[in-house]
Amino acid sequence: MSDITLKTPAEIERMRAAGRIVGEVLDGLNELIQPGVPLGELDQYAEETIRGYGAIPSFKGYPSVRNPDSPFPGSICASVNDVIVHGIPNRYVLREGDILGVDCGAILDGWHGDSARTYRVGRCGSEASDLLRTTEEALGRGIAALEAGKPLGRVGHAIQQHAEAHGFAVVREFVGHGVGRSLHEAPRVANFGSPDTGPIVEVGLTIAIEPMVNVGTIHTKTDPDGWTIRTADGSLSAHYEHTVAVTETGPEILTLA
Repeated sequence: MSDITLKTPAEIERMRAAGRIVGEVLDGLNELIQPGVPLGELDQYAEETIRGYGAIPSFKGYPSVRNPDSPFPGSICASVNDVIVHGIPNRYVLREGDILGVDCGAILDGWHGDSARTYRVGRCGSEASDLLRTTEEALGRGIAALEAGKPLGRVGHAIQQHAEAHGFAVVREFVGHGVGRSLHEAPRVANFGSPDTGPIVEVGLTIAIEPMVNVGTIHTKTDPDGWTIRTADGSLSAHYEHTVAVTETGPEILTLA
C-alpha cells in the first residue's frame, strides 16, 4: 500500500471531528426533507451548519474533471430519483414519493469527513423503500468486511452480494475512495468484484465506502451540466456512504453525529 497514506490515532481523531459535523448535517436534514422544499434550501442549511462549526464544505468549488471551468456549485450533492450521484442542489422542489440522495463533506483543520444517505420524501412506494433498505444494509455489510490483514476487495464483494441477492444492480463506474487531508485519496474502493483482490488492509487506513445501487441497469449517463450522473434507463438509484477508519479493534465509522 505504498501509495496509500495510513493515519495515526491522533489523525483519525481529527477526521472524526470533521465527520461528526457531516453527521450533524445529515441528521438535521431528516426534519427538513419533505414535499414542497426546494433543493437550494437544503444546500443553504448544510453550508450554514458546516461553517457554523468552523469548517468548510468539501464539495463547494470542487473542480470538474470534465469541465475545469465549472466547479461544483453546492455544499451538498442532491440526487433525486434516477440521479445516482453529483446532483446539483438547484431550484427543484421535492415532491411526495421522491427519494433524495444527499452527499455531504466537511473540512475541519485540514481533514475531511465524507458521508451520504438517501431519504424518503413523504410516502414512497415499496420498490423505493426496498432499494433504500438494501443499499443501507449493503453499506453495513461492506464496513463489516473491512478487516486488517485481509484484501480490500472483500468490501466490494460483500456489497455486491447483498445488493444483487435482493434483485438490484451495483454501479461500476463510480466507487469509494481513500479520504484524509484530501477528499479523494488512494485506494479505489469498488462496490463489486472478487473478495481476494485489492491491497491488503492495514491499521490506519481511512476510506469512504459508498455503495450506489440501482433498481435497473448498472449503466449511467451524464447531464449537460457535466456533473449530474443518472441511471441510463431512468430507474431509481440510492446512495449511502460513511468514512471509516481501520483501528486495532476493527473498523470505526467516523461520520456519525
